Amino acid sequence: MSNRGVLYIVWGHDDKTERGLGRSIQSLKEIHPELPVEVCRLESTDPMEGLLQKAKMFELSPYRETLFLDADTVVLGRLDFGFAKAQEFGLACCIALCPWAKRHTGVHGETVEYNTGVMFFGPQAKPVFENWAKLAPQIDSSINWYDELGQLRRMRHADQGSFAVAVEAAKYPLFVLPVNWNFQPKWQLSFFGPIKIWHDWGELPPFFSEMRRYYDQPEAVIQYHAAISANDQ
Repeated sequence: MSNRGVLYIVWGHDDKTERGLGRSIQSLKEIHPELPVEVCRLESTDPMEGLLQKAKMFELSPYRETLFLDADTVVLGRLDFGFAKAQEFGLACCIALCPWAKRHTGVHGETVEYNTGVMFFGPQAKPVFENWAKLAPQIDSSINWYDELGQLRRMRHADQGSFAVAVEAAKYPLFVLPVNWNFQPKWQLSFFGPIKIWHDWGELPPFFSEMRRYYDQPEAVIQYHAAISANDQ
């Protein structure tokens, strides 16, 4: 077993996923050329099957210390801190933009929802992932939501509800990374730089590459940025 590496899980072979995956791996290699990459490919295009397999990422990983990334991520900075916190706590990730896991039909109470698209983990977190793999096919993970026209819609499947319940059931003291480690520009309207991981299918605006170069300088001053204007550049 390799000591440390990066895992992706993808299902289907559509162009969008392949482009995103290639972009993500390239960005990772630019900053962490030393990290091996494992891509777990599922033949099925069924999103439910894909999400159930995502819940098995612990057993699918060939590494002792793993960074899991969704295919729509772009790595913009060194990730050593995330791995260090996974060593210390076993699991490090960000709270989801919607922190209410109870939005999933089968989740109740004020359970915190975490984003499962960027997660650092090690062997200590095994109980959480065992719970997740067991709960994922059991919990009703559908989500009701309103679209831009005010029409009630229903998402049939999601994976973060069962993960939230798995963390809660294990009473696991994971480490919460700041939003800069899982930046989703569609919803996050402002931030303090630098950004570590961009999480979106959209193209990375030139501003973010320029910002990365700025914050790589030892004398760089941490600044506030409005994401809307940054995305327009």
